[in-house]
Amino acid sequence: MAEEKTQSNYGASDIVILEGLDAVRKRPGMYIGSTDKRGLHHLVWEVLDNAIDEALNGFGNEIIITLHGDGSVSVQDFGRGMPVGKHPSGKSALEVIFTVLHAGGKFGSGGYKASGGLHGVGASVVNALSDFVKVQVNDGKNSWEMDFSDGGRKVGKLKKIGTTSKTGSKVTFLPNPDIFKENRFSYSLICERAQEDAFLLKGLKIIVRDERKNKREAKYQYEDGLKAFIEEVNEDHTPLTPVISFEGESSSMKIQAAFQYCDNYQENIYSFANMVRTKDGGTHETGLKQAFTKTFNDYARRNGLLKEKDKSLEGADIREGLSAVLHITIPEALLQFEGQTKEKLGSPEAKSAVDAVISENLKYFLEENRVVADSLVRKAVRASQARAAARKAREEIRKGKGKSRAERLISGKLVHAQSKDASKKELYLVEGDSAGGSAKQGRDSKYQAILPLRGKVLNTERAALSAVEKNEELSTIIHTLGAGVGSSFSAEDSNYYKVIIMTDADDDGAHIQNLLLTFFYRFMRPLIEAGMLYIALPPLFRIAKKGEEYYLFSNEELEEKKKQLKSGYTVNRYKGLGEMNASQLWDTTMNPETRTLLRVRLEDARLAEKRVSELMGDKAEMRRNWIEENVVFTLEDDFAKEVVHA
Repeated sequence: MAEEKTQSNYGASDIVILEGLDAVRKRPGMYIGSTDKRGLHHLVWEVLDNAIDEALNGFGNEIIITLHGDGSVSVQDFGRGMPVGKHPSGKSALEVIFTVLHAGGKFGSGGYKASGGLHGVGASVVNALSDFVKVQVNDGKNSWEMDFSDGGRKVGKLKKIGTTSKTGSKVTFLPNPDIFKENRFSYSLICERAQEDAFLLKGLKIIVRDERKNKREAKYQYEDGLKAFIEEVNEDHTPLTPVISFEGESSSMKIQAAFQYCDNYQENIYSFANMVRTKDGGTHETGLKQAFTKTFNDYARRNGLLKEKDKSLEGADIREGLSAVLHITIPEALLQFEGQTKEKLGSPEAKSAVDAVISENLKYFLEENRVVADSLVRKAVRASQARAAARKAREEIRKGKGKSRAERLISGKLVHAQSKDASKKELYLVEGDSAGGSAKQGRDSKYQAILPLRGKVLNTERAALSAVEKNEELSTIIHTLGAGVGSSFSAEDSNYYKVIIMTDADDDGAHIQNLLLTFFYRFMRPLIEAGMLYIALPPLFRIAKKGEEYYLFSNEELEEKKKQLKSGYTVNRYKGLGEMNASQLWDTTMNPETRTLLRVRLEDARLAEKRVSELMGDKAEMRRNWIEENVVFTLEDDFAKEVVHA
């Protein structure tokens, strides 16, 4: 009896088997995270990781990345060369690598002692998501070549194209424009990743060449990599210690680390496992933090800096102002990542191994450099005292004591929400009085508070905490949130669970937005890390026809809607929040059911640090270079109003 297909029926015929690489093309986000700019560059990282693995295992010390004029990119290494012999499946090994998921030399015990490309899907995923892939291999005797097109379909067989004494592999690919709407590779982003890899592997040379319109080339090679890494991270900060670097082995793992303290409030830890950045930390990072906490407390008590009755210093206080980089090389048998994008290390053995090596070397450093060690302990004690004092002040305010100063500052500015439940309240930071008035009238008064920003917001990139507290607008924000500032800031004590920046869609609005983001990053970073900071996305256009109106957020959406309506419509371009009345602002930007909020995330701590310094610091040339690389300019001015008659 034939199965009857209905809305609720789910039978065997509904099960689809995706052959070969079809699964990757169907759900690319499962394999590379996204199909935006981040996912596009993830393709490069997948191929680069394979080249890095060769160097990590001692085969070849040079890698060349080339951005070609046709939009493709190539990664060339001088390792052993990918295998080209016949595989037990009957295909060439090279074809298997590029057409079969979970196929590679990293699953057995013979190919690699250590590797970052654990999942073995890199080459085949790149192939699946590309218009074409060309693979060239030198095995020390012959040169080989194989081509693929249209998402991994073989174009002819593996062919021998000559003889050579060289070894290595070169992979060239062009991402599929139907999958990646933005398919232009960023030279600066690739250079940053190349530099990072060169920091981690001593002596490795990585060359990045751009053969497109603005031809350029960069070379990265470091003999004291981790030390150079920290120096680059802290180049715009005032150091309190020299850069300290050391390495050791424990449980068959090689541990390398470098650290430096600077005169700031932030903690920056950059961790890696087998050359792979572990953005979400993991067991190795836990081991490092544990070692710092234990070793500093032991030193402080041993030398009388902490008395028997004193509480031990907390890890956060000890790590205030610390920049550290940790790289652990783990044998394949022990390596465990969490997730395909490999952003968190799960190997349980790494925690104790890192703890042992860091503790031993840090203890030696503190004992041999007592003046520096004593000053760092005193710094941690001050941080602990400041944190305790700030928490006590917040508790007193919540009990009704000591409110006068904060109330005077907030009075006449903050439009309070009625609810006392901080877990449901939202704070809108709104540019200007006119927009603040519309927001006040259109908001949900039970849960949404409005704080209009009237004065100039300070650029806090080079500002001391004392200057921040003197700035009226920033001081008002600090007291409104009620969660402290700098090292004493605690996201869990915030009076609001969402802080939403809402500015005009123009140059001034963008500038205010950047100034506020810099402030939150420098002085309230836990707010970002907790996912509590947002940017409101107001509409750019309103299009109306015969009593119906539509709000659109991009030029693409506008053009699509104009095609649908054909004629007889009116278009307004919003250049300021004040141009919308209260109901329009509520419907488009403040209503939780219909609004669009962009959550501010800290995806890459090192890159964020560099970006903030570049864009908000005093180095105009660095800022100009970044803008030229990443911002598209146009001479066409947006219209204020367009009327199309029937």
